Amino acid sequence: MFVGGAIGAAMVLVIVAVLFITPPESSLKPDISNDNASIVADTVPSVYKSLSLIEIFEKSEPGVVRVNVQRGESEDVTGGVGSGFVFDKKGHIITNAHVVKDAGKVVVTFLDGRSYNADTIGADEYTDIAVIKVNADLALLHPLSIGDSSNLKVGEGIAAIGNPFGLSGSMTSGIISQLGRLLPTESQYRIPDVIQTDAAINPGNSGGPLLNMRGEIVGINTAIQSGTGEFTGVGFSIPSQTVAKIVPILIEDGEYKHPWIGISGRDIDPDMANVLNVKDAVGFLVVTVVEDSPAFQAGLIGSEKTTEVDGVNYPIGGDIILAVDGQEVRKIDDILVHLQRAKSVGDEMVLEILREGRTTNVTITLDARPNGN
Repeated sequence: MFVGGAIGAAMVLVIVAVLFITPPESSLKPDISNDNASIVADTVPSVYKSLSLIEIFEKSEPGVVRVNVQRGESEDVTGGVGSGFVFDKKGHIITNAHVVKDAGKVVVTFLDGRSYNADTIGADEYTDIAVIKVNADLALLHPLSIGDSSNLKVGEGIAAIGNPFGLSGSMTSGIISQLGRLLPTESQYRIPDVIQTDAAINPGNSGGPLLNMRGEIVGINTAIQSGTGEFTGVGFSIPSQTVAKIVPILIEDGEYKHPWIGISGRDIDPDMANVLNVKDAVGFLVVTVVEDSPAFQAGLIGSEKTTEVDGVNYPIGGDIILAVDGQEVRKIDDILVHLQRAKSVGDEMVLEILREGRTTNVTITLDARPNGN
C-alpha cells in the first residue's frame, strides 16, 4: 500500500493495495455446485433490467476471486491479499497491477476454497491493470460480463465485491459519485477517466469488480481517499472502457504502449486568462515541450518567458490548446481522457491552438510513451 500526494491538510490518496498480513481463509465456504451462478459476457440477455443486490451478488460471486501474493525470500517474506475477477474460460483473471507488483508468488482462491498458483501474463502500471492466469478446473471459471462505463451517470446505483481486510466475498453498495477523475500514481503520470464512488472500498478490495445494477462490471476498484488508510466515503475505480481496451493487448503482448504528446503546462484559470489577454478561462497553456516528443516534432511552442503580476510569476508566450480532434479542451483532464479513450500509438491527433492571438490547427502523430517516465 502506498500513499500518493497530500489532498487537503490531512487527506491522502491511498492505493487500496494488498494487506500486508495474510488472514486465515474463512471456514464458511458456500456450496457452488450450480454452474448457473456465473455471468458470461456472450449470454447476457439483451433486455436490460435492474437486479436486486441479492441477485447481483448471487450471479457475480462465483466469478470473484481472492488473490494472495508473496513478496521477498526466506525471513523477509511478506504476504498480502487482494481481489480479482474471472475474465474468460481460458483462466485469465483481472486484478490491479499494484496487487501483483514484485510478487514472487501469486495464488488465486475461488469461491469453493480451491486454490491455484497463478502466472502474471501482463501488467500496466499506468492504468493499474494486470492479467494473471490459472490452470483451473473449467467448472470454476465463471467469467463476469463487462459493461460499458461510458453510459454511467452520477447518482446511479452500483455494488462492489472483494476481500476487504481479507474477508472473502464481501459486498458493499452505493452510487456513482462522479466521473472522469484523475488518479495519481507512483509514476509522474496520472490515470485519467477514473470513476468515483461512495461504495465502501478498503484494503484488500483492490482488483475486485465494481458492478452496475444489471450485474455488469463497470470498473476495477483500486484506490481510496483517506487520512487513515481506511474508507472514508471516497473510492476510485478504473472504468470498464479502459479494461476493454487494455486487457486484450496485455493478454496478447504482455504490455500496453500508451500514446503520449510530450508536453507539460497549466490549465487556464481566470487570473491566467487576464494575464494572457484571452476571453475565456478555458484551455491548456503549453509551458514545456519535451525534446524529440510528438509535440516537439509537430512544432508546438512552450512558454519561454514569465511576467509578474501582483507578486506572482505567470508563464507567457506558449501555445494554448483549445481543442483536440474537434472536442473542446477546458483543462488538461480533457486531453488525457481523449488520449485514453480514443487514441493509440501511431494515430494522428489534431490540436486547435491559440498562438500569438491567432487560432490554427496542428496535427500530431502520437508515439509510445517512453519507459520509466
